[in-house]
Amino acid sequence: MMQLPPRAKKIETKITVHGDTRIDDYFWLNERDHKDVLDYINDENAFYEEETKHLADFREQLFLEMKARIKEDDSSVPYKYNGYWYIVRYEVNKDYPIYTRKKESLEAEEEILFDCNEMAAGYVYFKMVGLSVSPDNTKIAFGLDTVGRRQYEIRIKDLTTGNILDDVIPNTTGSAAWANDNQTFFYTKKDEKTLRADSVYKHKLGSKLADYCVFVEKDDTFGTTVYKSKSRDYIIIACYSTVSNEYHILNADTPDENFECFQKRIRDLEYSISHYKDSFYIVTNADEAFNFKLMKTPVSKTGIENWHEVIAHSEDTLIEDIDIFKDYLVVSERTNGLNQIKVIRWDDDSSYYLSFDSETYLVNTTSNVDFDTELLRYSYSSLTTPNSTFDFNMRTKEKILLKQQEIVGGYNEANYQSQRVWATAQDGTQIPISMVYKKGIKNDSNNPLLLYAYGSYGITVDPYFSTLRLSLLDRGFIYAIAHIRGGEYLGRKWYDNGKLLQKKNTFSDFIDCSKFLIDQKYTSASHLYAMGGSAGGLLMGAVINQAPQLYNGIVAAVPFVDVVNTMLDDTIPLTTGEYDEWGNPHEETYYHYIKSYSPYDQVKAQDYPNMLVTTGYHDSQVQYWEPAKWVAKLREFKTNNNKLYLKTNMEAGHGGASGRFEALKEDAEEYAFLLDLENITR
Repeated sequence: MMQLPPRAKKIETKITVHGDTRIDDYFWLNERDHKDVLDYINDENAFYEEETKHLADFREQLFLEMKARIKEDDSSVPYKYNGYWYIVRYEVNKDYPIYTRKKESLEAEEEILFDCNEMAAGYVYFKMVGLSVSPDNTKIAFGLDTVGRRQYEIRIKDLTTGNILDDVIPNTTGSAAWANDNQTFFYTKKDEKTLRADSVYKHKLGSKLADYCVFVEKDDTFGTTVYKSKSRDYIIIACYSTVSNEYHILNADTPDENFECFQKRIRDLEYSISHYKDSFYIVTNADEAFNFKLMKTPVSKTGIENWHEVIAHSEDTLIEDIDIFKDYLVVSERTNGLNQIKVIRWDDDSSYYLSFDSETYLVNTTSNVDFDTELLRYSYSSLTTPNSTFDFNMRTKEKILLKQQEIVGGYNEANYQSQRVWATAQDGTQIPISMVYKKGIKNDSNNPLLLYAYGSYGITVDPYFSTLRLSLLDRGFIYAIAHIRGGEYLGRKWYDNGKLLQKKNTFSDFIDCSKFLIDQKYTSASHLYAMGGSAGGLLMGAVINQAPQLYNGIVAAVPFVDVVNTMLDDTIPLTTGEYDEWGNPHEETYYHYIKSYSPYDQVKAQDYPNMLVTTGYHDSQVQYWEPAKWVAKLREFKTNNNKLYLKTNMEAGHGGASGRFEALKEDAEEYAFLLDLENITR
C-alpha cells in the first residue's frame, strides 16, 4: 500500500506590499526549532526514506563506485612559499585533509601542520579554512566551523611548540592577514544576525586588550574582507557589492597606522588591485569598459584621476584576472566562452598566448604565490580530460605536466566525446551548450540527458571534468551544461542581460536549450532531466512553473525559491547585498517583476515533473524553510502523481556534508533518483 505524502498544515498569513496582498499558508515554517516545524521536516525525511528504500542498495553501489574512482591516498602538487613547500594530502579511508610542509626541499622531513581527521573527531560537521602562516613561519592562523553556518572561529597554532594558543576569535569569515611584525593580524567579523561580513579588526597575539576595530562597512549592501598583497607589502581591505568596489590599503610594516582609501566607491565602478614595485595595477570597468581593462597608478597617487591605461577594453574579450610576477604579467581572459592565458614581459611588452586545442575546456592559473619565478602554474581540464596541473616556463615556453588527476580503476578518454552546440533563444540570441557522452550514442530521442545550469551572479559554470559524472555517462546518459545568461560565459553583457529586470532571460534560455536538445533528438521530454542548486535551484523552480512538460525529472539542491519574501526581509543573511542582483522589492517595479517569476509564488495547479529537493537545516545562504515551504505548496497544487521528495540534512548547511566521502553519499542519492526514473537500478 502506497504511503501518503506529508501534508503541512495551512495557517493563513497575509502579506501586503505596494497594495498587493499575498496569502502565504506556509509562512509558519520559518519558525526554526519549533516542534511543528521539526515534525514536518522529519515527516518529509521519513517519507523520502520509505519511498526510496528500494534504492538503498543501488545508492550504496553508486557511492562505492564513486568512491572507488578516487585515489584515497592522494596529495596536492607542492607549492613553495617563503622557504617552505606546502602539501595537502589524504589517507585511505579518511574523510579530511592533512596539511603539511617541508623546509626548502621536498626531500626534507615532513612537518604536519594539521590532521583534520583528528580535529574532526566527535563532530558531525567540520570545516577548516583560511590557513595563513606568519611571515617568520612560526605561527599559523586558521578558521573552524563545526555547525555549517560559515561562522568561523579563528585560532592560532604555534609551529615551534605545536601548541594551540589561547587566542580565540568567534564569528569571523575564517581568514587572517598577518602584518610583517609577526604579532599582528587583521580579520573580518560578521554581523551576528544577518551574517554580513561588515567589520575588520586588528588582533595582537597575547594582548589583554580588546581587538581594535579598524574599519566598519556601514552600507548594508556591501560586504568586506581583508587580505595581504602578493608582494607582501600591503594589508588590503576590500569592500564589495554587486556593482561597486572600494579598497583601503596599509603598509604591512606599520600595522598601527591608519588604512588609506585607494579610491572611493562610485556607483557602478568595479575594480580590483594588485601591487607591483612602485605601482598598483587595476582591473576595472571604468569608462564603460564593460569587459574590463587594465590600468596602473603610482602607489602614492591611487585616485582614479591618476589611473592610466595598460591594456585597452575589448568588445569581445573579458579580462577576468591578472597574475603579477617579477618579470611577467599574466592576463586571464575569456573570448567566445573559452579561457585564454596571455603572457606579457615587463621589459619589452612582448606577449603571446598559451595554446589549447579542445573545442570546449577549462583552464585557469592556480597557486602562483611566488613572485620571483619564471614558472606559471595553471590547471587544465575538459569534459573528457581529467584535471591536469602544469608548470609553464614563461621564458622558454616549456610546459611540464606535474600531475593529472588519477582515476582509480582506469579511465580511457578516447571512449568519451565532448562538443559545444548552440541553441537559439526566443529573442534570437545564440546560447552555447557544452556536452559530453559516451561515444556511439545516436540522436534517436531515446537518450537520457541531464541538463545543468546556474545562471546568476556572473558565475560561469565551465566544462570541468568530474569522476562522479562517469556513473551517468557509463549508463547511457548525456550530460550537458547550458551557459545561459546571468553567468559570464560570453562576457560581462551576458551577465547584465540575465539579472534585475532581465532576469527572465535566464529561465527562457534554459527552456530554449531544453527544446533545442529535444528538437535535435539528443533526447526527448520523457528522458530529459534538469539539475541546479542555490540560485540554480531558483532556475529549476522557474522553468518547471513555465514549462513542466519538458522534463521527466528535476533535482533542486538548496533552492532559492521564496524570492519575494526573502528579498523583503533584510534580517535574513545576504539579503541586502543582493538588491543589485535581483532588485529591491521594496521598490514597486522590482516587487512585481520578482513576484512574476518567484517559484514559490508562481506554483499553480498543473502537472509537475518528478522532483527531488534537498536542503540543509543550518543553511545560512538559503534558509531551510524556502524549499520546505515550496514542497508543501507543490504538494497542495500539483495535479499528477509524480514523485516529490524533500530531503533535509539536519547536520549540514549550504555546502552539504563536510567529509569528502559523506558528500559522495549525497551525490549518489541524487544520481540514484535520476537513474531510477530511467528504470536503471544497477
